[in-house]
Amino acid sequence: MKLRLCALCLSVMVFQGVWAVRAGCRTQKDYLSGVEADKIREAETPNERITLFLTFADDRLKKLQYEFDHPSQTNHAEMINSLLNAYVGCVDDAADLIQLGIEKQQNIRKGIDLMASRTKDFLVILQKIPTDTPDAEFYKDTLDDAVEGTRDASKEAEAAKKNVAPPPVRRKK
Repeated sequence: MKLRLCALCLSVMVFQGVWAVRAGCRTQKDYLSGVEADKIREAETPNERITLFLTFADDRLKKLQYEFDHPSQTNHAEMINSLLNAYVGCVDDAADLIQLGIEKQQNIRKGIDLMASRTKDFLVILQKIPTDTPDAEFYKDTLDDAVEGTRDASKEAEAAKKNVAPPPVRRKK
């Protein structure tokens, strides 16, 4: 079963064009830590993977808020830009998993509902990020991409609610 799970994770990630395969080894995304990448690979269901990606996105936003509250002396703008890029990557990957789950007619209702509710919260946080500071010109484009990507993910989640496979029905004997 474990071998099958790893092959499933690998095929999902290769299908999305996100993970590369070289000599049987998987490379991780630059915005995920090794521990986070392992958690994604070990997740057994698409709902678990979606939840993890949204948790990681939330973590990036919390770090972003901390960076604004306690600006680092060096590389402040670069740190903000990096965190925004990592956030967008997590949200995009969760949205990709939803699309893939719909195509494969998997039960991803929980993931879709979570995406729909969390992206609304994420948008509120992103819209509070200041764009009138001297550093803002460095991360303004990335912030605009993050807002647009979050709105797209929210719209896709709402549309996915209509397209998701119906729940399994137990027949009474």
